[in-house]
Amino acid sequence: MKHDSILARSFAHHQQKRLRYGAFACCLLIPLYFCTVLRPRNLQLSVGVGLEMLQVEQTNSSQQVIKGKHPDQKIRTPTGLIAENGPQAETKISEVVTKNLEPICNVLEPRTNFCEINRDVRVDGKSSTVFIVSSQMDVLAGNSPWTVRPYARKEDKKPINHTRAWSVKPVIGDQEIPRCSRNHSVPAILFSNGGYTGNHFHEFTDIVVPLYITSRKYDGEVQFLISDLRTWWVAKFQAILKGLSNYEFLDIDKEAVHCFPSITVGLKRHPNDLTIDPSKHSYSMKDFREFLRNTYSLKRANAIRIRDGQRKKPRLLIISRRRTRCFTNLRQITKMARTLGYKVTVEEADRNMSRIAQVVNSCDVLMGVHGAGLTNILFLPENSIFIQILPIGGFEWIATNYFGVPSKGMNLNYLEYKISKEESTLKNDPHTTPIRGWEGFKSTFLNAQNIKLNVNRFRPTLLKALELLHY
Repeated sequence: MKHDSILARSFAHHQQKRLRYGAFACCLLIPLYFCTVLRPRNLQLSVGVGLEMLQVEQTNSSQQVIKGKHPDQKIRTPTGLIAENGPQAETKISEVVTKNLEPICNVLEPRTNFCEINRDVRVDGKSSTVFIVSSQMDVLAGNSPWTVRPYARKEDKKPINHTRAWSVKPVIGDQEIPRCSRNHSVPAILFSNGGYTGNHFHEFTDIVVPLYITSRKYDGEVQFLISDLRTWWVAKFQAILKGLSNYEFLDIDKEAVHCFPSITVGLKRHPNDLTIDPSKHSYSMKDFREFLRNTYSLKRANAIRIRDGQRKKPRLLIISRRRTRCFTNLRQITKMARTLGYKVTVEEADRNMSRIAQVVNSCDVLMGVHGAGLTNILFLPENSIFIQILPIGGFEWIATNYFGVPSKGMNLNYLEYKISKEESTLKNDPHTTPIRGWEGFKSTFLNAQNIKLNVNRFRPTLLKALELLHY
């Protein structure tokens, strides 16, 4: 009443009415202001949260909390995140903000590119595309479409150019996405059978070992999608594929749209050949060799240990070659080795993996000229002796890095024998020097050279191998 009397004294009747209408209009404008001005600011924060947030913490619920600098705000973002800001917010910047903001593809590894996608995907083999149901948050992380050739030797353009390219494509909002023709409940790994497939060494270094590194954590609950499929390769490595996956592989290039809860496109690998870094991949080369023993039911975990006076003879395996870098005096080498007390076996590597694995595992010493067949040292028992014979022409670097160093990681004893020029069939070839470039090296020293081993000169190497087997 007091307020009414004041108004009555200060304003005329019609002025009082206009004042009341004006106050009522102001009451309507204030909430409208908050809706139209302050609300967009909050939405802007939610969309740009990847740029402003300082840390993501996992809560007890299925959502995550983003802490920042604005006091007492909680904002639900378009991806289901809740932005919680306050004076207690931590200021440490985390490397990974949230799964939705992680870069999908890793192109920084020296020898392989791969994409790890931990969300629903649709794999269309006919268009060579992996579709990812995404949001605007991926744009903040730089997750535009990627092109990946899923073969783990990216630095070598020759095999990469013969590997099918796959597009990893985030699909945002209502963009058209193909329908699933088949749904799967397990993760998938997509890799290529292209590249240098057909070379025994590269089949292990570029596919089999990387596939083990990438898939072992799933304990068989993973689906393999093979691009550039070679059916003979699948037959050769069938036991390994079954040891790593409980599911039949898919020839993905010929398939319609398959849907998975997650996928890895490409394979992880160590920068060095025939090597696994346990600090990075949680598995070691020892674990991989144990996997091979279990896969092929190999009986021997350790080489023979010889005592003085013991009659039991160690087994020597000579890896022979048919076309290049062959031993031209194989009978003479075999005879000399037997006089030293070895049981000698001569084998050439072939596609029968089970047979060659059994033969190699039965031996204590393996010797051979540098070449892909030496990859079978993977099946040797631990503490065995591996003798690599180097032809002339400058094989030191590739011999050391392809087999010498990796063999030590397999707990093998490594010996090296460099032939003299007199032991090479190139000894009288005037065109052997100078040789320029890889193609020149390959055509001359790899493909046009055989070895006549000087058994008297080589004899001390076999004696050293016997000494290493003694205890």
